[in-house]
Amino acid sequence: MNKNKTDQWIVNLTQWLGAVLLTGIFIWGVLYFIRQYRYEQTNDAQVDAYLSPINAKVGGYISKIYYKDNQQVKKGDTLVLIELDEYGLKRDIASAELAGSYAKLPILAASEETQRKSIEVIKAQLAGADAKLKQQKREFQRYKNLLADESATPQKFDNVSTALSITQSDYDQTQASLRVAESKLSDIHAQRNAAEAEIKIRKAMVKRQELDIKYTVITAPFDGQIGKKTIQEGQLIQPGQTLAFLVNKSEEKWVTANFKETQIARFKTGQAVTVEVDAFPDEQFHGAIESLAPTTGSRYSLLPPDNATGNFVKIIQRIPVRIRLRDTPEKLAKLSAGMNANVYILKD
Repeated sequence: MNKNKTDQWIVNLTQWLGAVLLTGIFIWGVLYFIRQYRYEQTNDAQVDAYLSPINAKVGGYISKIYYKDNQQVKKGDTLVLIELDEYGLKRDIASAELAGSYAKLPILAASEETQRKSIEVIKAQLAGADAKLKQQKREFQRYKNLLADESATPQKFDNVSTALSITQSDYDQTQASLRVAESKLSDIHAQRNAAEAEIKIRKAMVKRQELDIKYTVITAPFDGQIGKKTIQEGQLIQPGQTLAFLVNKSEEKWVTANFKETQIARFKTGQAVTVEVDAFPDEQFHGAIESLAPTTGSRYSLLPPDNATGNFVKIIQRIPVRIRLRDTPEKLAKLSAGMNANVYILKD
């Protein structure tokens, strides 16, 4: 009798559990089909955020690394030091070359002053040669007239004529010397301008070397969390090389959802979106459609498919949809780039 009661109890319990299970499956099915009917959804979605690369502006060997994997950093924190011995030497060379360029200026100034005095002397000599030439021309004209009146001998006239030629030659020579001196002064002016231009270049070189020395200290550009460390002390790096990635948690985050092309017919900017992230299954995030990609995702691949070659098999394409999240910064701070998500968009 007890055995029959036990069997009956097991049968009743099994029937009850079966009914509950069927009811649960029915309710889940109803909710699933209601959601399918009311929402366009996809699980091909990820959380996105801007990853800022930390790049080296100068090359060299790494002297010290001040961060670890996934470390929180503040703006201005030193991340990496590059050995600066070579850059310090280059700065010293540039400073010495600048000093050498400055040293040329007093020499050129002295040469310029000396040349000016030489020009003054030559001008005085030219004035004397001019006066002597004028006197000799008058003397020549007087003897020419006397010779015409037969009051002077031809020999005396020849002597006066020869003296005039010599005086004229001296005057011309002094004039040429003046032109040479003035030309040399112009050359000194040109050398001075070249020296001043050289000083500007040397100053720029010194500033560049000082800037390179500054670049040997790599700091965080903003507050955030650094990613995986992929470099080691003593490693040789090149200018422009990416050393790490820094995530700015104060910047916006968004979701990129890849919907099938058959789902987006009624999508429009500003449409409400519900997002469920796999990492937080009991929590919902809210947002809106910000934009739809102008092409399918396959067009961004390295080798986009070419349907004009070979046999054609139609494959439903996916369109990336950018979703702007509207939750509070504190709530969004829990999300990390790359997290998988389920996206639901209410049909109109």
